[in-house]
Amino acid sequence: MTAALRSGVALSKVDAAWLRMEHPTNLMTITAVMSFAEPLNFARLKSLIEDRLLPHDRFRQRVVESTLPFVSPRWIDDDTFNLNSHLIRVALPDPGDKRELQDMVSSLMSTPLDYSKPLWQFQYIENYRGGSAVVARIHHCIADGIALVRLLLGMTEDSPKYDPAARARTKRPAYGGGFWLPEVVNEALYSVRRATGKIVDSGLTAVTNPEQTRAMLQSGTAAVGVMGRLLGMSADPPNAFRGDLGTYKKCAWSEVIPFDAVKGRCKDLGVTINDLLLSSVTGALRRYLVGQGSSTDGLDLRAVVPVNLRPDEDIGKLGNRFGLVFLSLPVGIEDSGRRLAELKRRMDALKNSSEAIITYAALNAVGGASAEIESQIVNLLGSKATAVMTNVPGPREEIFFAGSPMRSMMFWVPQSARLGLGVSLLSYAGQVRLGVATDAGLVRYPDAIVQEFETEMMSILKE
Repeated sequence: MTAALRSGVALSKVDAAWLRMEHPTNLMTITAVMSFAEPLNFARLKSLIEDRLLPHDRFRQRVVESTLPFVSPRWIDDDTFNLNSHLIRVALPDPGDKRELQDMVSSLMSTPLDYSKPLWQFQYIENYRGGSAVVARIHHCIADGIALVRLLLGMTEDSPKYDPAARARTKRPAYGGGFWLPEVVNEALYSVRRATGKIVDSGLTAVTNPEQTRAMLQSGTAAVGVMGRLLGMSADPPNAFRGDLGTYKKCAWSEVIPFDAVKGRCKDLGVTINDLLLSSVTGALRRYLVGQGSSTDGLDLRAVVPVNLRPDEDIGKLGNRFGLVFLSLPVGIEDSGRRLAELKRRMDALKNSSEAIITYAALNAVGGASAEIESQIVNLLGSKATAVMTNVPGPREEIFFAGSPMRSMMFWVPQSARLGLGVSLLSYAGQVRLGVATDAGLVRYPDAIVQEFETEMMSILKE
């Protein structure tokens, strides 16, 4: 082992697993898009990154792989680190509208990060709708979506006032009824941070109770049973979203849907916000498939859904601390009311599931195995699903970034295990948006899925 490797810090096994999932056709990069009604002050943006991001070692370190078998990759200080390589200033071509920004984000999603440098990059984009945008790309091995969204929100303020010298950060207060951690399945399942600052156990004790979590992980019988069931699941049927992947990705996002209208409709129907949103996504996928001439009779498609396993006291730490559950979407049900009821039933059935904990343990195990073994296991689990689906409930109030009000935000996690479809739901400042990322060879125009979602949502809200 070289002196550089000896001086470095080993990646955790789970972080190493996400590092090694990188493939030219499926980059393990988390992407966030933030837009602003005015141009940002570039010098202020640079100071913000220096003040809030660079104090974290991982953003000044690169990853070095060992040539020796069963030796973990390590974080090594980048002695040649230059912020100019990570903060890039570009401009959209005219007319600088949504289409041009989607095309640029699609191109960035398709471009791997430079492994000779720390694995992150920000693009400051001028000429977007008279204002500007920022695209943040951060490799999954640095942290999961929960930690990274928390990190990005930690770079924001509640007012235009910004003091680049103020390094001490306080936790952002709860938004409305509570601060929601990203990458949760639904309100009824996982913990929320209430205004009291306490974690409320809402049913999934395997996630919210550390002692029970530890006991479950120590129970070989439970682990074997869950893994046996997961591995024994049939592969998802052939469909328009599955197939051989290429290297170019396409993304699109919806116009805003009023959050209060969604919340009010959920109250009328007696369902959670996630129940309604995911049922609408399911309806949109159905509409798209029907439009492509595909049969949807009796069709179920599984979505891999990340689940937070991070203890409250570790919210501010980087690294990966989440598991996965496999949600079966009732795409074959045409009636929206019946589809919503069935999806809610399936969501509720996940309340006491230990899938997330067991899949986290499995990732931890494969992270210490050879790349060949990891690839086989990841691809096997990937064959059981069609999409990756995340929910990112954000701030309820308008926030400020580098002194400017944030107009909108969007967020995607990678489609790991060679999956070709990624769906993200995000709420922010009274808005709800859907984002879709696809392999261009499978779905060339993800806008079509977005439009079907908007149609589905408007139909439900008008009922």
